[in-house]
Amino acid sequence: MAPSAARPPAKNSAKITVLGLAMLNIVAVVSLSGLPAEAEYGLSAAFYYIFAAIFFLVPVSLVAAELATAWPEKGGVFRWAGEAFGGRWGFVAIFLLIAQVTIWFPVVLTFGAISLAYTGPQATLDQKLSGNRLYILLTVLAVYWIATAIGSRGMAAFTRIAKWGGIVGTILPAAVLVTLGFAYLSTGGQSQIPLRWGDVVPDFSRVSNLVLAASIFLFYAGMEMNAIHVRDVRSPSRHYPLAVGIAAVGTMSILVLGTLAIAFVVPQSDIDLTQSLLITFIDVFQWLGLSWAAPVVAVALTIGVLAGIVTWVVGPSTAMLAVAKAGYLPPFFQATNKSGMPTHILLVQAVAVSVLAVLFVFMPSVQAAFQVLSQLAGLLYLVVYLAMFASAISLRYSQPDRRRPYRVPGGLVGMWVIGGVGFVASALALASSLVPPSQIGVGNPFLYIGLLVGLAGLIVTVPLVVYTRRKPHWHDPASDVAPFAWEARGARSGAADTRGRRTNDADE
Repeated sequence: MAPSAARPPAKNSAKITVLGLAMLNIVAVVSLSGLPAEAEYGLSAAFYYIFAAIFFLVPVSLVAAELATAWPEKGGVFRWAGEAFGGRWGFVAIFLLIAQVTIWFPVVLTFGAISLAYTGPQATLDQKLSGNRLYILLTVLAVYWIATAIGSRGMAAFTRIAKWGGIVGTILPAAVLVTLGFAYLSTGGQSQIPLRWGDVVPDFSRVSNLVLAASIFLFYAGMEMNAIHVRDVRSPSRHYPLAVGIAAVGTMSILVLGTLAIAFVVPQSDIDLTQSLLITFIDVFQWLGLSWAAPVVAVALTIGVLAGIVTWVVGPSTAMLAVAKAGYLPPFFQATNKSGMPTHILLVQAVAVSVLAVLFVFMPSVQAAFQVLSQLAGLLYLVVYLAMFASAISLRYSQPDRRRPYRVPGGLVGMWVIGGVGFVASALALASSLVPPSQIGVGNPFLYIGLLVGLAGLIVTVPLVVYTRRKPHWHDPASDVAPFAWEARGARSGAADTRGRRTNDADE
């Protein structure tokens, strides 16, 4: 997963190749930590991946490209939703984005902690340690605070760490996983799933089966991050869709083949959402007589997690700083250090991540905690996507003359079809994410649903209250966040600008 961000168009003539942009998207989107969840479905996982790519990944990529090029000012989803529906909902959208990232941190760090556990000399002890909740808690806290310290030192510090993390921690391990998994199968290894064409189509009669499958939509989340580069591609109307197509096929291939590699090696009854990826590497390396290689892969995966965390610590926090300086948050959240990093926002986020990490201790199991936090983060991110698709459609009507260097093909009808498909797919994924999964013990199903809905409702309420109570002096005179188009012309009824001046009180 990656932050929705925007930047002004490049001032130089440098261009990104089609393959270069495709690779940027693959590295930004692909994560291996969630593959075991989909290995539960065996061959039918391929169906879900293809379905999600067509109805979610492609619409996200194309719609985000139009929004990012038409509104290149700072803010990303804050800008898009704010232009379409007003500052209140733009603030809600960016708040939900940073909230879902904060919730996602303990989830991905749990995967990193487990990877780190498997670097020891004895597999039995490693597996026991990886299931120790105290070990996971302490590791999550240590890694996150280290990542925060690195991020607070500025762009140069965290980019040095993040530069190769995606390749070392994701692409290379994915290539090894797929190669070994299919080598195991093709040389006589016993597949742990049936290999019949009839098993490719899922069993739609079981509603609970859709819960984990719905998480596949979030496997593709983040493609919108690199929509900002659409202007850097020659002939965007032709080459950008081509780059998206290559990235979609590449991403889908890695996820499908990686998931099947786990399903081939690990029995379905033994699949663990947090450990199965490492167990797959261990089993296959032992089968090849290369047991020493498993800890090496575990280290690579840990590096990938750290690099991703450092990047995500800084990205959304920096975006929120810009929104804060525009008058949406009190001056406390506008504090920066000499490197220009939002120190107080980083601190508040680190405290929130720490509290969430402690919750692992009180859940019935690490798997249950992993599932609840994953679903909550996914639920919030899907709301952000709903806002993005709705904004794109709305802006075709409210700002039809806005210059759009890249347009979703097909005119207004094309936007309705592509944006509408993405909206409906996101809504269905959101609804299915509320159904308790049958594969994982999460306790009382009503408590599970109530917990997700209650937490999501609380998180949505926070920015609404803050927006209502904002003060004129919150606006930083030095803020470089451009006003919304409707603010600049004073044409939107009910809009309150970010400096505390009102054009009309109807919005309140």
